[in-house]
Amino acid sequence: MTSQKLWNLLAVSMGLGALAAAGCIAPAASAPGAAPGSPASLGGASAFKECGAEGMLDDGEDGNNQNLPVGNRGGYWYTFVDKAGSTVTPMAGEQGGTFAMTEGGANGSKFAANFKGKIGTGASVVFSGMGMNFVDPKDKYDASKYAGIAFYAKRGEDSTGKVRLKVPDANTDPDGGVCSECFNDFGADMTLATEWKKYIFPFKKMAQMPGWGAPRKPHIVPSTIYGLQWQVNVPGSSYDIWVDDVQFLCQ
Repeated sequence: MTSQKLWNLLAVSMGLGALAAAGCIAPAASAPGAAPGSPASLGGASAFKECGAEGMLDDGEDGNNQNLPVGNRGGYWYTFVDKAGSTVTPMAGEQGGTFAMTEGGANGSKFAANFKGKIGTGASVVFSGMGMNFVDPKDKYDASKYAGIAFYAKRGEDSTGKVRLKVPDANTDPDGGVCSECFNDFGADMTLATEWKKYIFPFKKMAQMPGWGAPRKPHIVPSTIYGLQWQVNVPGSSYDIWVDDVQFLCQ
């Protein structure tokens, strides 16, 4: 079994819905002031700003499956899916597929990253996801000069909105050579709307899921992160998840 497949099995089997959201939605003028994921839950989103061209991970506008080759990056997008009946488009790499951007981006742009399909019901472990590695071949990336991750996201009309952002670092990814119970990556849960919204997730607010994983650290280590993943695991649900303008945050 590959490390990617094992990660998926462990991550889902431990219950992805258990963690309260750790990021914020911006703008969110109509959101409850202290709701999980709101600017108020972070003490306001104004503390964070865009980092300029070098901070942009991918805006999708080149239409290819590589994130922008700036800041010593240049990894690739991919999808993954269980073998228990769930489906995913674009087809996962292990199925012979190659990721491609989809027309219809945020803020009137041409392209966005999109994965869609249906989550199965025939097994206890069902999931589908989309992700990117920061460099190719996969390796740690030093993001210590940044404060977190931001991106635009939405769901399709008939899609579940429940998605988890995962950010593996050297303490949670087996490639780091540290963990004895791996794959409990730092991150946050979110519930997407049908319109594009900007989601802001500071590194200092990301957390592991409770109850498992070794080691369990108080914070992610931004100097040793590998990439990003968005995962859906609601049994029997249809999903149509869109992500665009993925970038690092600055303060």
